[in-house]
Amino acid sequence: MGNWIKLFGLDDNADSDGHHIRSRFERDYDRIIFSQPFRRLQDKTQVHPLPESNFVHTRLTHSLEVSSVARSLGRKAGEMLCETSDDIKSAGLTPFDFSTVTAAAGLCHDIGNPPFGHSGEDAISEYFKTGRGQKFKKHCSEEEWQELISFEGNAQGFRLAKNKSLGIMLSDAVLGAFTKYPCSALGMDRKTGAKSRKKYGYFSSEEKQFQELAGNLGLIKVDTPKGMAWKRHPLAFLVEAADDICYHIIDLEDACRLEIISFEQTKKFLVEIIKDKFNEKKFNSLSTREEKLAILRALAINTLVDQAGSIFVESEKQILSGDFDQSIFNLLPSKDVLNEIQQVSVKEIYQNIQVVETEVAGFEVVDGLLNKFIEAGFRMVFDNENRSGADKRLIQMLPELNRLNVLEAKNVYSLIREIIDMVSGLSDSHAVSIYRKITGQTIPGMRN
Repeated sequence: MGNWIKLFGLDDNADSDGHHIRSRFERDYDRIIFSQPFRRLQDKTQVHPLPESNFVHTRLTHSLEVSSVARSLGRKAGEMLCETSDDIKSAGLTPFDFSTVTAAAGLCHDIGNPPFGHSGEDAISEYFKTGRGQKFKKHCSEEEWQELISFEGNAQGFRLAKNKSLGIMLSDAVLGAFTKYPCSALGMDRKTGAKSRKKYGYFSSEEKQFQELAGNLGLIKVDTPKGMAWKRHPLAFLVEAADDICYHIIDLEDACRLEIISFEQTKKFLVEIIKDKFNEKKFNSLSTREEKLAILRALAINTLVDQAGSIFVESEKQILSGDFDQSIFNLLPSKDVLNEIQQVSVKEIYQNIQVVETEVAGFEVVDGLLNKFIEAGFRMVFDNENRSGADKRLIQMLPELNRLNVLEAKNVYSLIREIIDMVSGLSDSHAVSIYRKITGQTIPGMRN
């Protein structure tokens, strides 16, 4: 059975600075805000290409919105649990603690995502699975190769959060709430339907760090034939629900603003969620479509927050015992209309020609960057006889820390991991800029 005191890291009740431990969570939030991986999200695609109009969401605005919804979910759940749980009361926990942890975890939930959305993840995986990177399989262990052929942004995010050089250094509670998939690549299990093992949440390079985190939080270990796995931190269910709520509702809103989906259809979907809270007379009194769309979105999100928070509290015992391993989102009373939204989104939004064109271009850029830098790094460190002056210059283009780590790599996997760190950390426009330079499409100092 999970223990809320341990899950919040309250065993010692004080942090290293002598302040009450709950102030850590606020500092986590601030550290994320000022970190480089978070700032880069402002130029990373959410779904739609970044157009001239300024209302379409990027990864940055999406993350801010997820954080806001996660805060509301945490506060609602915290308020209900603090009223009924003697253990929570005795620990001195407040709704503010729940909301601050979930807000911080929601804020950084996408920091490991590469440029160009999910196509960027696919491009990294395919480079090794079917592309030119297949040759490196013989240099990797079974688990390392599984990580390369199924790149996971969540694991990349954990790697960034544990990288001391970036200065994020999050508390255990926030890292626990951040980790949707507390298992290794070999610990994944997509057959049983276990939500927490659909993907993986850390790379083998951070396995010891994750084991320590799981021990500190008292996460329940799962027996697996291969790899390692644990039950989720309870608050990870709320962060996941916040993400699900946002991308269902906000992607629909963006599509409406871009006139991919009609306002009438958007209104129909959102009113089905809002139900009795929808006031037709007040709605019709609004003068612009923008105002109407904004109020529909706000009411829909508020309704879903109420529903998700209630389900979390009702399922608390099962969640703490590890018997609950599914998405809260799939249990919402509004799940039928949300499934309809998802079906329309797949057809009209995610397969929209502009989205597809961006994904195809992004795939080419990411694949090209990986191939150029990994090949150059491999020859520089492990194949001196075949290295060239071009290889040396390519490695000089890497950021200083990545360059040093590549040149000091002890094995091929760690070298590849370092190049993936660099590529996945790029913004969309920076990735395109570097790709053009290394392929000769753009020559610095010359007119193009």
